[in-house]
Amino acid sequence: MSHPSDPQFWNDRYTAGTTPWDLGGVPPRLAQFLTEHRTGGRVLIPGCGTGYEVAVFHQAGFDVTALDFAPAAVARARANLGPDLGTRVLLGDFFQHPFAPQSFDFVYERTFFCAIPPSLRAAYVQRMIELLRPAGVLVGLFYHGDERDGPPYQLNESDHATFFPPHFALTLDEAVAQPFPLFGANERWREYRRRP
Repeated sequence: MSHPSDPQFWNDRYTAGTTPWDLGGVPPRLAQFLTEHRTGGRVLIPGCGTGYEVAVFHQAGFDVTALDFAPAAVARARANLGPDLGTRVLLGDFFQHPFAPQSFDFVYERTFFCAIPPSLRAAYVQRMIELLRPAGVLVGLFYHGDERDGPPYQLNESDHATFFPPHFALTLDEAVAQPFPLFGANERWREYRRRP
């Protein structure tokens, strides 16, 4: 059986339509963020899945790039987005894709951090340091929960203290008013600013 660090693990789920994490649209908290932040900039969406967020970032004036390493997810995202925006969805591994250093002003997080095995968390944060410009923002929905085998793998305060400081300052941490039913009260909106 494949492992969550293997693209086949996710490809099998997208092919079978076993995707309970798929909201079928854009989280209301992201829509609020985009209403409040009309500055634009370059944004990366790692583990983009079916790609709903690509369109709303684009409509809000952002230069958006999305990435997933499951071919079935990329195919579905491109089909959802159509020929123009679909070209913004890349097939590749977040940890190895050859993005230029400090390419992005924002990285949007939703069900990516909780989908990777905890052994990759230090590499995730290091990759964010590489990809975000100084004062760039890692923003989105993080899953907080009880100890369990994943995915999803929960984030707890010990993980936050271990992996994010001193390179990131947590500038906003709030409960989600309209959480996704799969995660319920364990879903939090966080904004981490990369320290210069």
